[in-house]
Order: sequence, then structure tokens, then C-alpha cells
Amino acid sequence: MTGPTHAERTDTTGFHEGELAVQRLAGVSAAAARLSGMAAPGRLGLGAARFLAERTFAALTARDADGTLWLSPLTGPPGFLHTDSPTTLAVRTRPAEGDPLRDLPADQPVGLIAIEFALRRRLRVNGTLSDAGPRGLRVDVEQAFGNCPQYIQARRLRGAPVTAPGAAPVRRGTDLAPEDVDLIRRSDTFLLGTTHPTRGNDASHRGGAPGFVRVEDGKLWFPDYPGNNMFTTLGNLRADPDAALLFSDFATGRTLHLSGRAEVEWTAPGVPGDDGRTGRRVHFTPRQVRAGHLLPLRAGPAAPAPDNPPLTAP
Repeated sequence: MTGPTHAERTDTTGFHEGELAVQRLAGVSAAAARLSGMAAPGRLGLGAARFLAERTFAALTARDADGTLWLSPLTGPPGFLHTDSPTTLAVRTRPAEGDPLRDLPADQPVGLIAIEFALRRRLRVNGTLSDAGPRGLRVDVEQAFGNCPQYIQARRLRGAPVTAPGAAPVRRGTDLAPEDVDLIRRSDTFLLGTTHPTRGNDASHRGGAPGFVRVEDGKLWFPDYPGNNMFTTLGNLRADPDAALLFSDFATGRTLHLSGRAEVEWTAPGVPGDDGRTGRRVHFTPRQVRAGHLLPLRAGPAAPAPDNPPLTAP
């Protein structure tokens, strides 16, 4: 397995070199500096603990036993995310059977994001997976911070019956199938996992109008939208191109896990496809694909986020 161990990740103060480089290229270094405290070591306060305890959906960025980076959904009743202490998060479940992270090894960096779509709120928790077993996971928290509600499509999740093991096998491959391309092009939401050689893993949310993720010749690209100027995700990609994507069909429970490589392209602001007019887009090349029905949650049509940029050609 590749990636830093807990002992190797000693410097968690401030922005790392990838984040600083992207901030400079975007011309927002001064604005980002005012947020540097969010990149400092964090703890789970009472508000964060309460938010986590009420959630039924989260997602985890980690590596499987072969060292491949994946991003997987975690679901359970309220309380399945439990703050044992300000620096310890207990996850009282593990990825579903058939998920690429079902039997993920412990002692590795992880990034977790918990989302309440209906309220358009999210919280990111990064740290070390200190335990992984049949009853759940344990994360030693090193960073914890909330994000603004931008680009979150409002939907209300409800529980659904879990598909019996073996009834709907997971498809494994290296290329996108036509049904995968259809799901991606219909999606208004996906989750993005990235990594850094010494800071560890992160999980983030991306949302927009259906069609904001483009598929061309078996590869994906999507425009980067204006955000908080920290550039955790793009900064990680600057340092390490490993990336993992998770698409979910909330109407059927279908999931699409992608693991591959990503890079940031800088363009002139406002060129065709630059929906957010930032002059940035991310290109992703899948190397491994897992497709199944692994999400035991459902939701009806979403209410679009009011800040979704309109799509532009192509």
C-alpha cells in the first residue's frame, strides 16, 4: 500500500505547497491566507459532533489493500457517526459488500465528508484510520472543517432495502460502459477523493446542473467553480494526480466508483465549457471502474442549488 503513515505525516500546519501554488496561479493568495487557520490541526467540537451524529450519509477516501485510491459511500441510521472524543470519530459501519473499500486496511490516511443534502451542509474530517474491522472504523482526527452550501442540490434521503449479497454483482473493469457515461452525464452531484504525499487524503463535493461533467473518449472533465480559495482538492492534485470519483443515482441506488489520474488545466476565463468563468477545469482518466447498486438510500428529484452556473458549450 502506498501513502504516508501516521508517523510520516507530522506537518499539518497551514497550506501545503500544492495549495499555495494553485492559490498563486488563481491570484487569490491574500484572500486564502485569511483562511489558513482552517488548514491547521482541528478538533470535533460540540457543533460538529451533533452534525455528524444526525447524518445518514458520508463518504470515505482511502486506499484498498493494493494501494488503489477509492472514494466509497458510508451509510447508516443517525448515530452511526459518533464522536468518541474531540479527536476520535467512530464510524459504526463499513463499506458495503462488493465495494472496493470493503476490506480496507487500517493505519492509513483517510478523508471523510458528511453531507446533509436537504439542508445543504457538509463537514470534512481528515485523519488516520486507526482501526478497521467488521464492526466499523475508527478515525483519529487531524483536520475538521465545514464548507459553504455552494452547489449542493437539495434532496431528502430516505432508507431503502439493501440488495441481497450476490443479487446484483459489482461490475469490474477499466473502461466506462455506456450506462456509466449516461449516469455521469445525468449527474448533478459527485464526490471527489484526492491525496497528498504527507498530508494524507481528502474527500470533497462537486455539484452543478446536470451535464456539468463532460465525457469525451472515455475520459471526464469538469469546470472548477468559484469557492473558498483554499484549493484543498486542486492543491492535492498539483502534488499527486491520484484521484477517485463517486457517482450515485439517488433514484435507484446505483453507484459508480472510478479510480484514476487527474490534472488541472488552466484556460482563459470564459472559454466554452468554463461555466464558472474561473479559467480552470479538471481532466480525469479512469484506470479502474466499479459499478453496482451499493447505496441503500433513495431520494426524489433534487431542488437545484441557486448558485449553479449555467452550462456553456461544449
